[in-house]
Amino acid sequence: MVNRIVTGAHYGMRDWLVQRVTAVVMALYTLFMAGFLLTHQPLYYADWSHLFQSRLVRLTSLLFLLSLYLHAWVGMRDIFMDYVKPVGIRLMAQVAVILSLVAYAAWSVQILWGIQ
Repeated sequence: MVNRIVTGAHYGMRDWLVQRVTAVVMALYTLFMAGFLLTHQPLYYADWSHLFQSRLVRLTSLLFLLSLYLHAWVGMRDIFMDYVKPVGIRLMAQVAVILSLVAYAAWSVQILWGIQ
């Protein structure tokens, strides 16, 4: 029998939890949006604009998008760790994904708070 002594390592528990929590956040937001779209038929620009005038909707939309980006980061990092063996290429790919996701997050804030 092998006795493994755990000394602070979480063995992927944090990443597993991040994937699950972000998936729940995205699912709840998707249900909210689906409900809105189903109850506002036909959907006019005024309805859509009025929805996003609410600070709460903008915050939940930002939470959804940040959850999406974090979910994507954990998934892409795992894919790179499993399938890209050369360390230099893996590092470049991870940096490219990080920079892209940070740019998307900044763009999301600009879009959501640029609404007048």
